[in-house]
Amino acid sequence: MIGRDEEAERARSLAKDSEKLRRSLTRYFERRVQDGSEAEDLVQEVFVRIVQRVSAAEIDHFSGYVFQTARSVLSDRQRRRAARHANEHVTFEPEVHRGEDLDAGRHAEAKAELRAATKALLDLPERTRTVFVLRRLEGLRHREIAERLGISVSAVEKHMLRAISYLAANFGGTR
Repeated sequence: MIGRDEEAERARSLAKDSEKLRRSLTRYFERRVQDGSEAEDLVQEVFVRIVQRVSAAEIDHFSGYVFQTARSVLSDRQRRRAARHANEHVTFEPEVHRGEDLDAGRHAEAKAELRAATKALLDLPERTRTVFVLRRLEGLRHREIAERLGISVSAVEKHMLRAISYLAANFGGTR
């Protein structure tokens, strides 16, 4: 059984050994990641993993163990980024991605458009409206709509064509 004093001494020893390696570990990550600001987070992840697993006294070659853990952290990071398609993300830039400012006039115009679209939708025959709502708003496939309503896929397609034509003529499109 390890006493509190011995456990505290191991923690101090680990902190001291870790601090010696922090700078070289940071450089290691800065050379391997595109965003250098991530390096400190990755260094922290290495030390968290080491603290969770073992104490420095149990490791024969502490610096080798640290860099092996760093390779593992880097590998895990790359796997997560690939799974999340991180390289395809676009950084948010307020100047570029700023939306339109909605003033009172634009808000009133949007409400009027919504009322007109609702009216046009309600003017459709019930079955046509139901098919349109199931397809466009709920995202069901034609076959699923046909099964749900007990009609053929061809009938679903005809109802969709009618709805789109009517809405285009009476509202200006399905937006």
